[in-house]
Amino acid sequence: MPTNKDFKRLVRGRMKKTGESYTAARSHLLRQRSNPSRKASISRGAFASRASVATAAPFTPVIAEPLVTSATTDLARIAGMSDEAVKKATGCPWAKWVKALDHVEAYTWPHREIADYVHEKYKVPDWWTQMVTVGYERIKGLRAKGQRRGGGYEATRSKVFPVPLGRLYRAFHDSRTRARWLSGVALKVRTATREKSMRIAWPDGTSVEAYFTGTGAAMSLVQIQHRKLVDQADAARRKAYWSERLAALGEILAPAVKKTA
Repeated sequence: MPTNKDFKRLVRGRMKKTGESYTAARSHLLRQRSNPSRKASISRGAFASRASVATAAPFTPVIAEPLVTSATTDLARIAGMSDEAVKKATGCPWAKWVKALDHVEAYTWPHREIADYVHEKYKVPDWWTQMVTVGYERIKGLRAKGQRRGGGYEATRSKVFPVPLGRLYRAFHDSRTRARWLSGVALKVRTATREKSMRIAWPDGTSVEAYFTGTGAAMSLVQIQHRKLVDQADAARRKAYWSERLAALGEILAPAVKKTA
């Protein structure tokens, strides 16, 4: 029978491996201690899962299923993105992503290295690469919701518009059009890549990045990241602000939609 200190070490080891809370990991290990035959069965199942990985589809992360699924809802809540959404976009729910990234000890890597790994190994699109990376960092306690790895905070918002990509990009890039839905802001466009991205210096010293993606012949998406914020309250205010501004942009673009209808 392990000592209390040894048992706590086992609990923390399981937390690191599965992404579970301390309570969930402790409960699972206590059940294993009271039922040794179940532990052996789980170990054989884990070995079988690892053996099957070699023939899995290229996009599927390393281990097919977690040993315990009761914490799935907690993982999605901590990550800030539902299991359904991340699975639809990437092919895998949070439990699989945690297993895959824990397998290579990604929790010891900087943000950029995790994002590069997710993008290059699993061919995840750029925006979802960031969502997976940020969600994983939140699950592992490397950042709070709305917080960056360096300690600052950020606000994110996105919206799909029923207009071509070029039309949406011009609504941001053209100063006269931009003033119709984003008035009273003496911003400065630092860099811009046509129909792909813009980096903006905000008057208060914060920064904004906008990413543009075509989602169809006459559909496009903009994703906003407002960075260098001071705390969660500031991030919440900026989220509300961008929700309002993107709604106003929708009203500006609406006549173009009606005209082409």
